[in-house]
Amino acid sequence: MTHFAFGYAFAFFTALLVILGDFAIKTAADAGHAITSAYVAIGVMLYAVSALFWFYAMQHVTLAQAGVAYSMLTLVALALIGAVWFGESLQAREYAGLGCALLSMLLMSRLA
Repeated sequence: MTHFAFGYAFAFFTALLVILGDFAIKTAADAGHAITSAYVAIGVMLYAVSALFWFYAMQHVTLAQAGVAYSMLTLVALALIGAVWFGESLQAREYAGLGCALLSMLLMSRLA
């Protein structure tokens, strides 16, 4: 695996952990759980672990590349989870934003 691929893999795992953390916290919020609930604690713990992957991502790609990869993955996944799991509707504006996120990922990727 190349240095570049490692960077994107770490950015992907960072996003995955944050997405899982967001899911846990959204579940707690929708259920009316207190901020001291286990769901919130799990979400915070996942955020903390994601910082380790973020550190390693930044060792392999530029901050801009890692940021765009993380943001794109997070936006797409959270939009899908919101629509499928939580029944949130996506409008044309959200679809346009998701398209822009994917385009930015392509524009920011340098294979050199």
